[in-house]
Amino acid sequence: MKILHISASPRKEASNAWWLSQQIVGHLAGRSGAAAVTVRDLYADPIAHVDSEYADALGSPVYAGDESTAGGALALSEQLIRELEASEAVVIGTPMHNYTVPSTLKAWIDHVVRVRRTFAITPDGKAGLLRDRPVYVGIVSGGRFSGPGARQADFLTPYLKVALATIGLHDLRFYSMEGLAMGADMVRSERERVSMVLETAFSRALSEQAR
Repeated sequence: MKILHISASPRKEASNAWWLSQQIVGHLAGRSGAAAVTVRDLYADPIAHVDSEYADALGSPVYAGDESTAGGALALSEQLIRELEASEAVVIGTPMHNYTVPSTLKAWIDHVVRVRRTFAITPDGKAGLLRDRPVYVGIVSGGRFSGPGARQADFLTPYLKVALATIGLHDLRFYSMEGLAMGADMVRSERERVSMVLETAFSRALSEQAR
C-alpha cells in the first residue's frame, strides 16, 4: 500500500496530531502487510502560497501557457498532485486552528484543487478528476467541537468534505481528540479512547475484507 501522510501541526513530531495520524498509518500498514509511506510535513517543509502565474492559469478560461512545464507555484502544484495520485490512501494529521484548518493545510489544498487538472467545470458543476481513495483525517483540538459536550464551532470537517470532494475524494474518515486544553490527564484519556476507536474500526474493516 502507498500511503501519503500529510502532517499539518507546527509542533511536528511532538504533536498530538502527529501521534494520532501515526496510529492511523500503523493500522493501515498492518492491514496491508507492507506499506510505502510518503510524509509531507507542511511545517518542516512549508508550501509557498500560489503565485501570479498559478492565479492566471486558474483564472483564465483557457490558459495560454504550458502547465506541464511551468515553474513556480504551478510546478509545485504538479508535484503535490502527483504525490496524491500515486497514493492508495491518504492520512491527514491536523490541529483545528480557529475553528478550521491551519493555513499550511489550506495552502496544500489550494495547490491540489486545480481546475482542468484535478477537477473539471461541467454544465452540472464541478466534477472531480481523481480516482477516489480512503482519506483518514486525524483532528486534534483544545476544545470540544463534536458530541453533546461541544462548545465550539467546526468549520474544518465540512470544509475538507467539500474541498476534497471537488477533486473526487469522497471516502473521508474522521477521528478526533478533543478538549486537550484541559491538560495532560485529558490528553492521556483521549489517546486511550481514540486507540480503542481505531482498533475497533480497523478490526471491523479487516473482518469485512475477509468475507
